[in-house]
Amino acid sequence: MEKSILILAGGGPAPGINTVISSVSKIFLKNGFRVIGLHDGYKNLFTDNPSTIDINFEQADGILGRGGSVLRMSRYKPADPEFKTDFFVKNNVQLLVTIGGDDTASTANRIANFLKDRKFPIQNIHVPKTIDNDLPLPIGMPTFGYQSAKEEGVRIGRTIYEDARSSGNWFVISAMGREAGHLAFGIGASCHYPMIVIPEMFNKTKLTLDKITKLIVSSIVKRKILEIPYGVAIVSEGVFHFMSDEDIESSGIQFTYDDHGHPELGNVSKAHIYNLLLQIKLKQLGINVKSRPVEMGYELRCLVPSAYDLQYCTFLGLGVKILFDQGLTGCVVTADTAGNVQPLFLKDVADKNGKVKTRLVDMDANDAKMVFKDGLQYLTKNDIEAAKKYLKNPEEYVFNNILEWED
Repeated sequence: MEKSILILAGGGPAPGINTVISSVSKIFLKNGFRVIGLHDGYKNLFTDNPSTIDINFEQADGILGRGGSVLRMSRYKPADPEFKTDFFVKNNVQLLVTIGGDDTASTANRIANFLKDRKFPIQNIHVPKTIDNDLPLPIGMPTFGYQSAKEEGVRIGRTIYEDARSSGNWFVISAMGREAGHLAFGIGASCHYPMIVIPEMFNKTKLTLDKITKLIVSSIVKRKILEIPYGVAIVSEGVFHFMSDEDIESSGIQFTYDDHGHPELGNVSKAHIYNLLLQIKLKQLGINVKSRPVEMGYELRCLVPSAYDLQYCTFLGLGVKILFDQGLTGCVVTADTAGNVQPLFLKDVADKNGKVKTRLVDMDANDAKMVFKDGLQYLTKNDIEAAKKYLKNPEEYVFNNILEWED
């Protein structure tokens, strides 16, 4: 029977998925394999009639630079009792190629262990995808899709900054990021925003919506002192992952609730929440500043990949074949800008439950130190006297005091 490989994509879209599918398909077709694409991710893998397509060269070549994913995606996470070997045996699958983020990688790890326990000779290689850049790859190596999303985010972000300057107003941007603040940090630093708020900043104090609001106010008042009447603050949506339901509900925002009684954050604009709380605070303080919310997320996921990601995803796709030929399994393919391909084994970056660890912004790294120390504009203890013109208690709005950082 003809040997085959199976490709699936899990989680949400990211620029470069089709480039990976194209590159993997071409190299394996060249070597005589049948290439099967699976729709709907893990949701379909263990069903009796999974929805699949056979990918030929013409199809693979046609999707090389397209945004989105030619394979429908799903966030479905199968439970261990759902695992079966049927599809792999029936189609003589030699390799399962999974494309996704941390959840997809964690499930791939479980499947690899399942197949290994049943002594089924199949390999699994994972391609790290997410605009959040939060998989634990080697230092300086991004997840694919991040650079394209950041590039477009900066393009939009500069336009928003020009609007702020032209209108003399403030904008509050919410950027995608789940638990990590890489995207908000990258966009904010590139656009020279006076305030960037990411969850990793709260490494010395509890993260609350009130502290986020005070950080933005700190920047607004600092710019007033400098006679700059406009600005932009960008906040990572990841801050919500570090708050309790009670903290979120205390904001006063009206939420819908899921079957477990948790606020359904996906149904509301995070930027609207940040901006509404800011406007309430500014009115309480008697500071007359207009601000507008901007949500930056879904606009970045299905972009045509940038030149960086086109080349990077090509290296990753070809790297899958290199690791396959080495007989490796249960690993993530990594590739640097010189095309050096190395495996990253899931077992080495997963916790005891098989969950892949999240890569957060390193607040002790030089880039974070530079941006948060010298790249932003906020109140310091030296501004307290000048800030009294706008605030009765300016000490509460000093950046380091809010975060409980040492001066």
